[in-house]
Amino acid sequence: MASAEYSSVVQPLLTDLYQISMAYAYWKNNKHQDQSAFDLYFRKNPFDGEFTLFAGLEECLKFVRDYRFQQSDIDYLRTVLPSYVENEFYEYLIQLDMKDMKIYSIPEGSVVFPRIPLLRIEGPIIKAQLLETTLLALVNFASLVATNAARFRATTGSDKTFHEFGLRRAQGPDGALSASKYCYLGGFDGTSNVLAGKLFGIPVKGTHAHAYVSSYKTMDDLKLRELRDQTTGEVRPFAQMCVDYLEKLVPILGFILDEANSGELAAFISYAIAFPTGFLGLVDTYDVLKSGVPNFLAVALALHECHYQAIGLRLDSGDLAYLSLEVRDRFTRTSVAFNIPTIKTLTIVASNDINENILMSLEKQQHAIDTFGIGTHLVTCQKQPALGCVYKLVELNGSPRIKLSQDISKVTIPGRKNLFRLYGQDGKALCDLMTKMDEEEPKARTRILCRHPFLEKKRAYVTPSSVHAMYNLYWTDGEIRHPLPTWEEARKFAQEQIQSLRKDHIRNLNPTPYKVSVTDELYSFMHQLWIESVPIGELS
Repeated sequence: MASAEYSSVVQPLLTDLYQISMAYAYWKNNKHQDQSAFDLYFRKNPFDGEFTLFAGLEECLKFVRDYRFQQSDIDYLRTVLPSYVENEFYEYLIQLDMKDMKIYSIPEGSVVFPRIPLLRIEGPIIKAQLLETTLLALVNFASLVATNAARFRATTGSDKTFHEFGLRRAQGPDGALSASKYCYLGGFDGTSNVLAGKLFGIPVKGTHAHAYVSSYKTMDDLKLRELRDQTTGEVRPFAQMCVDYLEKLVPILGFILDEANSGELAAFISYAIAFPTGFLGLVDTYDVLKSGVPNFLAVALALHECHYQAIGLRLDSGDLAYLSLEVRDRFTRTSVAFNIPTIKTLTIVASNDINENILMSLEKQQHAIDTFGIGTHLVTCQKQPALGCVYKLVELNGSPRIKLSQDISKVTIPGRKNLFRLYGQDGKALCDLMTKMDEEEPKARTRILCRHPFLEKKRAYVTPSSVHAMYNLYWTDGEIRHPLPTWEEARKFAQEQIQSLRKDHIRNLNPTPYKVSVTDELYSFMHQLWIESVPIGELS
């Protein structure tokens, strides 16, 4: 992808101490060259939903590509590990790279589901182990916030616009940048985060704050009062034009002229003079309907006379559904009165601590909002703070490994696996199917037995119209071998992926679970290994 690199903290020491400790133990016991395979996956979809967007692959690959311990890292590790750790181990670390590793992955932006490996990491166990924590950190939040953005996006029609406004509420600078980047992947249209715009090419959006409005007390605070006509070049008495239009609006909108705050009008005039092609006013500093909207429309009409087009206004408090409908009504009345059709369709932006439930409520109330600016609930993922990805050993030196648990959800599916997505005649995904590596690939228009990984009675025959192999080999021989898309391409792909699911899988309330299955051969293989791994009890 074309996005710039931004985080210097993503380096080998961004890991848990026990990864370094295990690395030494592997090395000490001459086990470090054992060939391993690890799966990175999650156990449950977030936000009580039935889908997840996979994100973070690009950063994972950059991390693996640049993986090298610095001398300062080694010096620090000498102060952390026991004094008896041999110098040869530190010499091994300083020369270590990831050139002999292989990473298979699902493409970034894919819709994914519990249990399916998002990445499979193959190579010497010491290296695979050292990658664990950082890969999890890079995938967990990225996938969580991208999914959150997709869910917000899915609450309304595709004609609505969404902007991410969460920088000031995010968990630190790295959390803010990651949120901006992956919310865009999840379907948001822009961000207020200027640095994210520079680094990732995301459109940046924003207007002004309440402080700008309240910094003007009266019309006397205006330093500039004129605006050059965009068509004729004539210098027009813009401030006076706005005052005149405000008076003309009184009988049309039915407000009291003295209730329209003059400082607010001055602020709008000054902002329009600064940005005549980008005027979007924040109208709730005082009173939305009695002051903010009349003042905004007066300036918008004056801009129109000077051959400019205002963009719209923003609501940041109050009953958003009611206010948006009232605002749209006033736009319509003004449009008719002055015979200016574009006034009717001016953009209404809403912010004010919006979450998923508020969006669904607004839809039921048939609001008139065009654009949503969403911050806190989006970037902090308040509904669920973590995705819970895990990283498990599934094969060592060609021998499958299984982790058992009394909690079925924590039992691993052993061995290296392939993954296929089966599609129906309508082009929608039917289910995902995991196979053993040496199994024949499933074929379209062929009847396939798909089994639940753990529940014997849950099984079904599926005859797919098409079959898609999900894994690509992204990293091998020290290089990123599979081409990475641009960030725009990844965003488009993510939206196509969501559209490939049935609507009942992606709805916000009571979604239908998507089926993740294994072949009959893989089912028999894993359950035989399960039985072999559990000792037979004895009663006396």
